[in-house]
Amino acid sequence: MSSSIKPRPLSAESRVAWEPGDGGTANPAAARFDDDDDLVPSEMESELYNKKPQLGLALPQAKPGGQLQSAAAAKKKDDCWTSFRKGVRSLWATRQTEATKDNRELHIKTTLRELITYCVFLIILCILTFGMTSSTMYYYTNVLNTLFINTPGDTSNQGSTFMGINLQSDWFDYVNNVLIAGLFGNWEQWYNDRNMTDEDFGYIYYENKILGVPRIRQLRVRNDSCIIPDDFKDQIKLCYGQYSEGNEDKLSFGLRNGSAWVYQTEKELKGSSYWGMVSTYGGGGFVLDLMMHSADSMALISVLKQNLWLDRGTRAVFADFTVYNANINLFCVIKLVTEYPATGGAIPSFSFRTVKLIRYVSAMDFFVMACECFFCLFIVYYCVEEILEIRRLRLAYLKEFWNILDLIVIAISICCIVFNIYRTVAVNSKLETLLANPDVFCDFDSLSYWQVVFNSALAIMVFFAWIKIFKYISFNKTMTQLSTTLGACSKDLAGFAVMFFIVFLAFAQLGYLIFGTQVADFSSFETSIFTLFRIILGDFNFQALQQANRILGPAYFILYVFFVFFVLLNMFLAIINDTYSEVKADLANQKNEFEMGDYFRQGYHKVMDKLNLRRNKIIEIQRAIQSADANGDRVIDFEEWRHDLKMRGYAEAEIEAVFAKYDLDGDRALDEDELRRMHADLEGQRLAISQEYDDYEKTNYHQKSPAGGGAAGGGVPGPGMGYDSDDENGTKKGVTTGAAAVVVNGVSQEEFTLLQRRVDRMEHSIGSIVSKIDAVLVKLEAMERAKAKRRETMAKLLDNITESDGTSDEMKRQTMERLVRDELEKWDSETTFGGSSASHPNNNSSARRTPSAGAAARSDSPTHRGSSP
Repeated sequence: MSSSIKPRPLSAESRVAWEPGDGGTANPAAARFDDDDDLVPSEMESELYNKKPQLGLALPQAKPGGQLQSAAAAKKKDDCWTSFRKGVRSLWATRQTEATKDNRELHIKTTLRELITYCVFLIILCILTFGMTSSTMYYYTNVLNTLFINTPGDTSNQGSTFMGINLQSDWFDYVNNVLIAGLFGNWEQWYNDRNMTDEDFGYIYYENKILGVPRIRQLRVRNDSCIIPDDFKDQIKLCYGQYSEGNEDKLSFGLRNGSAWVYQTEKELKGSSYWGMVSTYGGGGFVLDLMMHSADSMALISVLKQNLWLDRGTRAVFADFTVYNANINLFCVIKLVTEYPATGGAIPSFSFRTVKLIRYVSAMDFFVMACECFFCLFIVYYCVEEILEIRRLRLAYLKEFWNILDLIVIAISICCIVFNIYRTVAVNSKLETLLANPDVFCDFDSLSYWQVVFNSALAIMVFFAWIKIFKYISFNKTMTQLSTTLGACSKDLAGFAVMFFIVFLAFAQLGYLIFGTQVADFSSFETSIFTLFRIILGDFNFQALQQANRILGPAYFILYVFFVFFVLLNMFLAIINDTYSEVKADLANQKNEFEMGDYFRQGYHKVMDKLNLRRNKIIEIQRAIQSADANGDRVIDFEEWRHDLKMRGYAEAEIEAVFAKYDLDGDRALDEDELRRMHADLEGQRLAISQEYDDYEKTNYHQKSPAGGGAAGGGVPGPGMGYDSDDENGTKKGVTTGAAAVVVNGVSQEEFTLLQRRVDRMEHSIGSIVSKIDAVLVKLEAMERAKAKRRETMAKLLDNITESDGTSDEMKRQTMERLVRDELEKWDSETTFGGSSASHPNNNSSARRTPSAGAAARSDSPTHRGSSP
């Protein structure tokens, strides 16, 4: 026997296989655990096989001239490049770029990776958006709004506020009593009448710094901007039309000196246009910059009032200024607009834009900046992902709604990133100019406008980003109810929409033409459309319609409510409800693409299986130590060790490696001290794995059977034993480990035995039933054969009766009688044989068949083939 064994190296030489920290190639002995590297026991390190030349094992000779090293280097380079490509591919792998339909596990992993990645992106996006706004912005706006809009110019007249301006004189009263007082007059002294120092001067509410000086700007139209009818040319000499760029008056007027009386273009003022209540106004005009003290500013306003700065040609007056609160790092860009339409009177409006133009000041701001960097990386990541999908799908990419939404989100994100960079540069430039010239007007209007647009775009992007979550959770049928319902009823809704908007726009046009001159809610066609939508929601002013026309007003309201509210709206709800019911019924019969709980449960069982297998192998080695000492001398030589582990299914390399680790003196035998050291190490590893097993089981959700954690039972299972087969979803039914039966998502030993007995009794009962069914089938087959023979006999009798071959009637009667007697004797003999076969089923070959054979006979029999379940 020893002659057939390969020469064994000294244990001291092979012990290098157990030195930690060395790299190595794959372990051939680990082929038994190909499905997972974690299942390879720690006693089998791959360095053993890298050291084979040291162990005296025969290996091929190296190629001369360094060819082997060159080939190895080239192969290593190729492997690195292949690994890099696979890593990059897996980084951008999606359900649209990978063939996940035929690979369920890949589909689950790809979906989960996409979902987790997108959730991280969404969290960062929410941090960005909410980091740029807060409830403080509202309070800041409300404070300034109260000061400049709701404060009356005359304490005895509460209606003399900014919104109460109706004449040119009202505007001058507002500027003197409210605007200048709010900007300077109220804050030039403390409440104890102590004057402000130069450092404290120029603050509204003592907290908000005025940036630069306020500016007042006027836009005018020419005298010939409208056409006077011939009938009134003698009586009416002046005509000032609506404002437009063509009608704008750019000639100097009044004192004709100073900027307040001389026109300046939009380019010269570096201004921007404004969309007002009546018209859209340009950025040029006649401007006046106020002073930093209330007395000086009121003197300038007095000069304007005395020289009729506002007259019939005035169409709009703007008051612009910007304040900054360092306590909350917010800018508020304020624009007070008074429009003087051609109809006469005044239409006041205002704009308060509270924005955060200086972004990075506090620690939270720098955290948001870090999130912005991650946001940019995510945008680059998703850009590459969409490019890969477009490259793979071509034009089919645009057929998917979610792909269009991805492109929209990416486009908005890129625009926001570009503006964020521009805003930072522009704000720094404006602040440098302002600090160099603090007594000039600093226009933040354009920058604040685009900042508001930026905030709106970011809000829209967040909205689309939240909606996009449905793309990644569509594996659950409940999450697809909304999209499925809308998709199923899209054609019906399209047809309904045509009918609805025909009726709706007809009512909007009717209301505009009838009530447009008297009711504010119908003053324009666009306003009429929104008013009708408000009526659907229950927000309407019936008294205004009735006062406008006592007959058509109520009639219009009743017809609209009946046709739109009671008929069309209920038709819309009926379409949605019917489609939703159908979708709900269809989804009830469908299964989810995959169950998230099942996937994590499978992963949990895999981890538990790994721990169980490693623990069982350690237990087997411990038992091998006890059983290998056959002669009882407390010393295990290599042959005893090898023979015992061979019987347990271990490979030569495993046996060699474990033995070499503990054979310290290299004598090919494990003495008592070496055995004690081996036992202690194995016991420590077993306890560590058991502790890891218990900890993992406690920290994961797991439902155990009522039988408890285990039942006392048999011995230790060998390799590959103690594990039930997987079900179709790959979930383990039960696991038996160690010296006791541990129940994992299954049943205990007692319950299994009880169920086994019940199944045995059921099989026995089913076997007797199948035997009886087989006997009945045999009888039915015999009856079918008898019927066929009787039909043949009757056919012969009929043939004899009808034959007329010249025989007499007596001869025919005797012949027919003989045939009938012969047939009756055959029937009697067959009946007797069939009865004996039925009374003695053991003599019948069909009755001796097993249940499975009986089932096969039933499937082959004519009766069974002709029947349906």
